[in-house]
Amino acid sequence: MSITVIIVVLTCVVSFVAFSDKKIENELIFYPPAISERNQWYRFFTCGLIHDGMGHLAFNMIALYLFGRNLEGSFSEIYGEKGALVYALLYITALAASMVPTYSQQKDNYHYRSLGASGAVSAIVFAGILIFPLQKMGLLFLPIMLPGFIFGPIYLIASAYMSKKGHGNINHSAHIWGAIYGVAFVIVTSLVLSDFNPITNFIEEIKSYLQ
Repeated sequence: MSITVIIVVLTCVVSFVAFSDKKIENELIFYPPAISERNQWYRFFTCGLIHDGMGHLAFNMIALYLFGRNLEGSFSEIYGEKGALVYALLYITALAASMVPTYSQQKDNYHYRSLGASGAVSAIVFAGILIFPLQKMGLLFLPIMLPGFIFGPIYLIASAYMSKKGHGNINHSAHIWGAIYGVAFVIVTSLVLSDFNPITNFIEEIKSYLQ
């Protein structure tokens, strides 16, 4: 079973349980004061296991499944035997990394709560865009498909707008920071652990598209 499928199954199971048990949701949700005052650092990771309803869960897990499978396969080619480990490390660390700016801003806010795997999913999607910039992408409710290097900036602009507007417990800024982290992670790890240069590959792919 692939790492992607394991993450999707685990996240769905925990989310389904939390839908009907608010106590579990409260224990896992990203609540900055619980971290700063009670050292519950695990919330940086467990908040990615719960979601704000079926729509939120479905959107994240479908995106993770569709993009994660290809990325996981490409990691095996880039990193060899370490591919699965590097892929799992990307997802897990992205959960926390995408929430660091939020924690810095909200650590004393007793009214702030956030949940969802959006930051880590964005890291997977944008890591995929870096490696496969010409792969066609779109949203479930829009029929338009665009190359990843065009879709990516549009998605980030929309996320910035939603973050400014605010929408329930969904942390849209995590989309942005997760995307940045995913790109940075691939650049650093590929240069350290492989002969693959993602920046050169990205530029060459776009050049071929524009010619």
